[in-house]
Amino acid sequence: MHGGTYIDERTGGINSPIFTSTAYAWPHPTNENVYPRYFNVPNQQVIVRKLAALEKGEDGLVFGSGMAAISTVLFAHLKPGDHAVFQADLYGGTYHFVARELTRFGIEAAFGRTVEEISACLRPNTRLIYVESPSNPLLRCIDLAAVASLGHAHGLLTIIDNTFASPINQTPLELGIDAVVHSGTKYLNGHSDVNAGVLVSSREVVRKVAEYATDHGGMLDAHSCYQLERGLKTLALRVRQQNESAGRLARFLQSHPAVASVAYPGLAEHPDHEVAARQMRGFGGMLAFELRDATRVDQVLERFRVVTPALSLGGVESLVGAPSRTSHRTLSPEERRRAGIGDGLLRVSVGIEDIDDLLEDFDQALGEGG
Repeated sequence: MHGGTYIDERTGGINSPIFTSTAYAWPHPTNENVYPRYFNVPNQQVIVRKLAALEKGEDGLVFGSGMAAISTVLFAHLKPGDHAVFQADLYGGTYHFVARELTRFGIEAAFGRTVEEISACLRPNTRLIYVESPSNPLLRCIDLAAVASLGHAHGLLTIIDNTFASPINQTPLELGIDAVVHSGTKYLNGHSDVNAGVLVSSREVVRKVAEYATDHGGMLDAHSCYQLERGLKTLALRVRQQNESAGRLARFLQSHPAVASVAYPGLAEHPDHEVAARQMRGFGGMLAFELRDATRVDQVLERFRVVTPALSLGGVESLVGAPSRTSHRTLSPEERRRAGIGDGLLRVSVGIEDIDDLLEDFDQALGEGG
């Protein structure tokens, strides 16, 4: 709530002012050249201080999108001839970037689903390990402490996309992971009105990324920082409500005759439930389920009344979508098949609506009639 807030001593305002300037006096009292593209103006620094407190990190950067954060961190630590290992269960945009863009620059990539598979992929020229837990969209969870231990044993940087969990449910830096990235568009902002990305890590890692980021110019503007800060103030309240509602919805869908399977780490039947229970304080507001009849996807989406079929996730409103057509549409059919993303898979971002309204809406949308 209060960490990092810029207090205006003249007015006593309780919200950080929006600093619209793109020109700052020089020399500056901080001995810095202050400029938005240098990631050091007041509204950017407010976000960094709040997120560092939430994620238990030393420093950070705030970007114009989640992919800007991810791509900048990777390019800052990889060069032609290097090798990196990625968790196979990744957000489609990240997978597309790794498979189509990193390789164009002579950087080799390997993929593994488990710590053992990731370990088997390591080479003498491996520089980093990148994971996503829970993953998008199947909510797979990997043992983060084991990943961190593996990375440290081989002198590798370990990075996690912590978007689905949020720092309310999971703080990977405390488990030994070196760097955390988020699509701040999602839970951190929480109101579906800002595109943002963040990095939180040690001062050393952030300094290295900042040097690269300054050249690529992917910073977040002051107005968006202000909106992101507003969202962060209610993060804990929103996530706790979403945790509770998602758990109830997952159990409801488990017993619904139209549903073949449910992916939610809070369910005892989830393959990674024990890992999630060990490293998460809450199981999150995301879940996915597979329809028994994949041809009914359009019909089901059209029948929702409270839930909105839409892109994105992590907002106060509940959203539903088909990953094969949205988040993972850039993957080939074979890549989607290997990732376990079928045409009948629906991903749900549970909002803060009354849970009884949500259950009623899912029940009528999944029903065979009307």
